Amino acid sequence: MKPNKPFILGLTGGIACGKSHVAQQLRNLGVPVLDADAVSRALTAQGGEALPAIRTAFGDSVFDGDQLNRRALGAVVFADDEKRRALEAILHPLIMDRMLRDTEAAHTPIVGWDVPLLYETGMDSRCDEVWCVYITAQEQLHRVMRRDRLDAAAAQARIDSQLPLSEKKARAQHQISTMGSRAATRHRVRSLLRDLQRRLAHE
Repeated sequence: MKPNKPFILGLTGGIACGKSHVAQQLRNLGVPVLDADAVSRALTAQGGEALPAIRTAFGDSVFDGDQLNRRALGAVVFADDEKRRALEAILHPLIMDRMLRDTEAAHTPIVGWDVPLLYETGMDSRCDEVWCVYITAQEQLHRVMRRDRLDAAAAQARIDSQLPLSEKKARAQHQISTMGSRAATRHRVRSLLRDLQRRLAHE
């Protein structure tokens, strides 16, 4: 690492696997965590930087006036891989640019990157280490259905739009299960962070 460059800790996992809970635990332990989904929402909010390109690519049908209809856009991109890739080609470079700028501005030894599509977008190449949050496939399906109020087919389509969770787990340096209690998850996060801080102290 370059001197004074923050250590970038990538946090990823499957949809509805509890990644946001892990990210919050890191924040509670003093590590700032940048949320790629929050950056994406800012880019696609009314007047957002990504809206002109989205309108050009997808037309007025995914807009309500000047505002993006996220549900309509989601229905389009999760049903068509080519359209999903077109949306990602618009958003991902903008998200990456914003997160790199915010990382440099953080002025802390470690900055977390909460990125659901970390491997799919190649953003893992910017990370010094990756932690993957996971649950079982059955539990994931149930959580997506419950959280997003989707039927099984629609929920599975969203899961299938991402890299298989087994591959994410294999590629990450550390894995965190959220199948147990919240206390167990907190203990795992605290333990991993202490280990990382010890390693950085000895560099």
